[in-house]
Amino acid sequence: MIICGMEKFSMVDYDGYISCTVFTRGCNFLCPFCHNSSLVTGEAAEIDIEEVFDYLTKRKGLVDAVCITGGEPTMQRGLKEFILRVRDLGYRVKMDTNGTNPALLKELLEEKLLDYVAMDVKTDFEHYEDVTGVSNPALLERVKESVAIIKAIAPDYEFRTTAIAEYHSAENYGLIAEIVRGAKRFFVQKFKDGENNLTQGILHELPKEEAEEFLATVKAAGVTETGIRGY
Repeated sequence: MIICGMEKFSMVDYDGYISCTVFTRGCNFLCPFCHNSSLVTGEAAEIDIEEVFDYLTKRKGLVDAVCITGGEPTMQRGLKEFILRVRDLGYRVKMDTNGTNPALLKELLEEKLLDYVAMDVKTDFEHYEDVTGVSNPALLERVKESVAIIKAIAPDYEFRTTAIAEYHSAENYGLIAEIVRGAKRFFVQKFKDGENNLTQGILHELPKEEAEEFLATVKAAGVTETGIRGY
C-alpha cells in the first residue's frame, strides 16, 4: 500500500464525520482535469504507513473516519489489509474510486469493510475515452459493473461528476442520468483549474446555470439526493 499524502483533519471529505484522508499513488486513468497530478504521475513522495497508524492510534475518539482516495485506491496491493487495520482501531472507512476494479470493490463491500463509497462517473459511457484519456473497453465494462455493485450492496454511497464545459452539455446529461438512475445520491462538482492539475488553461468549468440543468436532469431519473459542490 503506497500512501503519498495524509490530511490529518478534515470536516469536508466525509459528510457528518471528522476524518483523516490518505492519498494513494497511481491511477489507470489520465483525466486532464485531475487535481492530484503528482499522484497520477508517481512524482509524489511516499510516506511511511506506520506514520498513518501512529496518528490514528493517538487520535482515537477525536477522529471518526478514514477516507481513502488517490490516485485510484483499488490499484494498491495491501488495500484490504490496510482497511482491516483501520477498522480494528474502530474507525469508519470511506473510499473514493473510479470503478475500474469491481471484483475488489465487491469483496470489500460483501465483507462490510466500507461504510461509504464515492464513485466518479466521468461522463456518459459513449465518451469515457475522451475524458479519461484511456482507450480500454475492458476498463469501461468494469466501470459499468461497479455502478451496479454500488447500487445493489453499498451501505451508503454517492456518484459524482466533475462538470467541465468541454465534456458536458445537454446532449449527455440524460445519458449520465441513466447511468445513476435510482441511486441514493449524486453530486455535480465544479471544476477548478490549477497548477496541481494534469493540464492547465485548457479546460473550463461548466457555468452554474448549466450545472443546475445537469442536476435537474439527474434528479428526474429518481436519484434520492442531489446537490452541487464548489459553486
